[in-house]
Amino acid sequence: MTGSARTTSDDRGVGGRRSGRAALATEAYVAHRNLLFTVAYEMLGSAADAEDVLQETWLRWATVDLDAVRDQRAYLVRITTRQALDRLRALGRRKETYVGPWLPEPLLTAPDVATDIELAEHVSMAMLLVLETLAPIERAVFVLREVFALDYEEIAEAVERTPAAVRQLAYRARAHVAARRPRGTASPADTRTAVTAFQRAVTTGDLQPLLDVLAPDVVFLGDGGGLARAALAPVVGADAVAAVLAAGLGNLRARAMELVQVNGYPGLVLRLDGQIDTVLAVHLDDGLITGLYSVRNPQKLSGLRRSTTLRR
Repeated sequence: MTGSARTTSDDRGVGGRRSGRAALATEAYVAHRNLLFTVAYEMLGSAADAEDVLQETWLRWATVDLDAVRDQRAYLVRITTRQALDRLRALGRRKETYVGPWLPEPLLTAPDVATDIELAEHVSMAMLLVLETLAPIERAVFVLREVFALDYEEIAEAVERTPAAVRQLAYRARAHVAARRPRGTASPADTRTAVTAFQRAVTTGDLQPLLDVLAPDVVFLGDGGGLARAALAPVVGADAVAAVLAAGLGNLRARAMELVQVNGYPGLVLRLDGQIDTVLAVHLDDGLITGLYSVRNPQKLSGLRRSTTLRR
């Protein structure tokens, strides 16, 4: 009887310690969750896949001996990076059969993202499309170094390479991105002006104010994923983009439009019968629209119920 009572007491002690460790693990994970989501989203360009990566990160983190962890933030970033790399390689195979242009899954971002100019630029549609042209390992190194300012030793642990190899990967990735990145960073105010011109053109039927801010080499990309009507190839040049916009004016007018923050910059959400039908983002260079990005794939719009907080 006495032995039985002593065993129960011991069990309570073990259970209490486990409960305490679980609480500490949860507290650390929650404290860094927005950062981890931002790492995963930057690497994947997909909020849904980033959330899946965070689930995997939590499952692995919950089994870690916290006493052996020197830097919880770095350890969590390491887990997230490795999971995101695995998923990024799988996504590459999926994109090979994607119908039409692929665009990142848009985020409705919290207002404070726009105040971090560097972060807003890195999560913009234009920059995420540039990152898509990197190899998975290069993308991981670029994101961890350029966006989150991790040192080479930390990155080396996350991507399972030597610091010397990481330096070479970072150099190559920077050069690759520099050759392809958007020419300039537009201010939120200029972007808002361009988005408002689009909104006014749809509302009034007068396209001229919008055409006045289209760059000669503007590119329009529409992502329907084979599930919604969209251009199956990039539309290039002001005249061609103007023709597409003019042809779709009637359909656009039937949709309610709301000015929102999309990936750190002003953009538009278009609703049909109360449901999100399209998210429109733009990129500007020297005050002119060089990129118009229309996401209509319903699988990429289902999570747009609230704004997302991103952190570095």
